[in-house]
Amino acid sequence: MAKNVLVLLGSPRKKGNSAILAEQITKGAKSGKAKVETIYLQGEKMAPCKACYACQKKDSKGCSIQDDMQKIYPKLIAADAWVIASPVYWFTMSAQTKIFMDRCFALPAYQKNPFRGKRIAIAMTYGDADPFASGCVNALRTFQDAYGYTESPIVGMVYGSAMDAGEIRSNEKIMQEAFDLGRKLVAE
Repeated sequence: MAKNVLVLLGSPRKKGNSAILAEQITKGAKSGKAKVETIYLQGEKMAPCKACYACQKKDSKGCSIQDDMQKIYPKLIAADAWVIASPVYWFTMSAQTKIFMDRCFALPAYQKNPFRGKRIAIAMTYGDADPFASGCVNALRTFQDAYGYTESPIVGMVYGSAMDAGEIRSNEKIMQEAFDLGRKLVAE
């Protein structure tokens, strides 16, 4: 049976370097017969979590914030795997990605154990030559901690240095790693 993959693009640049890596992961997943849907987070109306805890109350109806996350929650639940792509901004993931991550706090109000077993792929790009100096490692650690906590296996992470839009394409090694990650993401 074909796997459903949801791609979440966390860059304000629709065709930026992290989106290019996500596209390469998508190609790999599609080569494994996966069905893929992509959400461009910058294009969605998403407010930050306001820590009201309405989503955590017994018999909760979900997040109290009525915005575009309401249409994303069912897609997150229906997907077998998620691809999260973000550039590094100020030593961590983009604000768009962080808002998405924070708003996933409400996901258990929509389904019991909604994260358990979701297969996760991470794609990140950064301007510095070093993933430590750039802050990429900070973001990667955040993903590891969050998805370790939710019992969602991170199948793999691809990340590389690229400042100018499209520059990541010239890194053949990382482009191949991204494609391979997509295949691995949907493999049994």
